[in-house]
Amino acid sequence: MLTHLSIKNFAIVRLLDIEFSSHSTAITGETGAGKSISIDALGLCLGERAESNMVRKGADKAEVTATFSVKENQSAQAWLQAQDLEDEDHLCIIRRVVSKEGRSRAWINGIPATLQQLKAFGALIVNIHGQHAHQELLKPESQRAMLDESGHHDAILANVKKQSHEYNKLLKHLQSLLNEEQQRIDRKQLLQYQLQELDEFELGIDEFPHLEAEFKKLSHSQALLEDSQICLFNLYESEQGTALSIVDDALDKLSELVEHDPTLSAVTTLLSEAQINIQEAAEELRHYVERLEIDPLRMQQTENRYGKAMELARKHTVMPEMLAAHHQALKEEHAALEQQDNDLASMNENLDILKSSYFESAAKLHSARVKVANKLSKQVTEQLHKMNMPHATFSIEVVSNGEEKINSHGTDEVRFLLAANKGIEADSIEKVASGGELSRIGLALQVLTNKQSATLMFDEVDVGISGATASVVGQLLRDLGERNQVICVTHLPQVAAKAHQQMLVTKFSDKDITETHMQPLSQEQRIEELARLLAGDKITDSALENAKGLLQIQQENLI
Repeated sequence: MLTHLSIKNFAIVRLLDIEFSSHSTAITGETGAGKSISIDALGLCLGERAESNMVRKGADKAEVTATFSVKENQSAQAWLQAQDLEDEDHLCIIRRVVSKEGRSRAWINGIPATLQQLKAFGALIVNIHGQHAHQELLKPESQRAMLDESGHHDAILANVKKQSHEYNKLLKHLQSLLNEEQQRIDRKQLLQYQLQELDEFELGIDEFPHLEAEFKKLSHSQALLEDSQICLFNLYESEQGTALSIVDDALDKLSELVEHDPTLSAVTTLLSEAQINIQEAAEELRHYVERLEIDPLRMQQTENRYGKAMELARKHTVMPEMLAAHHQALKEEHAALEQQDNDLASMNENLDILKSSYFESAAKLHSARVKVANKLSKQVTEQLHKMNMPHATFSIEVVSNGEEKINSHGTDEVRFLLAANKGIEADSIEKVASGGELSRIGLALQVLTNKQSATLMFDEVDVGISGATASVVGQLLRDLGERNQVICVTHLPQVAAKAHQQMLVTKFSDKDITETHMQPLSQEQRIEELARLLAGDKITDSALENAKGLLQIQQENLI
């Protein structure tokens, strides 16, 4: 329930602070005075788009603050709790600020909030029936949405949406595969050719570094053998003198000299180590020469394999050491393409299964809609009879289009039909309903489909009606206000007189500024305002008497 609305520098409003009744409130005023501004401002608090022209001329920003009591609204309480925005007094204060540049910020209970959060909360707490709602009522998708809103088949509808999404997603993927089929065939042929050559070569993952090392060794084996033998001869085996014999001679002489100069002991130590190292090196070199074999056949095989590896690497434009990994990647790509071919068959099977499940759920949704349509048709017809359309028949036609198309809202086409008078065949409301009849149908649907805990706001719901019908509509809004909060912008005295509370919107202008004001009316002020609505600008005694009569009749009805 909306308890308070504060508006600062919004449009032509400089400052408004409004306390709302928990029942029905009528907002009246002259044309152009700004009667709908409170609804527009509240819409801003509930996530409507902010624009720079909302800021009053000369002001830096516009600010709207709406205070709601959610004590009786369990859904709103649960949402606030889930968002960690709950208040211990069950209040929700929404504040929205719009700068003159058009930028906006919002808070819920003092915590910054997004527009998505404002819209989500607004859907739980307020139902705004704007001036153009009648036009929305003429759209088939709006008629279907209103029928679904009044029903209790949310789970079935959600299942239909889910299955539709899954089917269309899989269908899109299948069509993508089919569209790319020729590309896939060409790619598979290329991969098969490349893989045949690589499979035949079959290079191991870590083989190339070893192959390269062996190739270098074998290709230089003759030089390795000859030079190693020369080195061994010079180190240890030459009769003309070896490195070892030279070190031995030097060590013998210096060992004798150490007795004369002990500082040479360090040199002798180094030479002793060198003697040992040369002996060990010569021994290792001898073993190496003995093990080294020159195998022309092995050398030819290694050279051929190394050359083939280098050739394939150049052919596939990869480094030789990456050839094995590239081979594996091509295998995986080919396997994936093969799997896609296999998937085509399974996808068609899955599509058939999803399609069958979808139409089964759509059939359940159709049955649920037909049931709700029959019930709602009778209820709307009863409401229209109360609103001075005693011979009207309202009906909702739900026709399944069979298996033409899979979409998120099922297979049904929904049409609102009206026969306004006896002997007239029912037809679509967009063809036969007048403006006043649309107003009454829209009001009846709003009354019947409204959530018990939501605030109802009507912006000139009484367009196109007058006289006795207006009085009936006013009574309907008052009755609705007994169990819901109702706020109605109206230009009809019969509607305004039925409200529990009435507010007057006035506009003040001079050369520089224009301001809109709104104030609650006392009993006497209500009589004057109702007289103005009855008689126009010039209030006559008879208009005052008629206004008193309207209020008196209402009070007598309450006794």
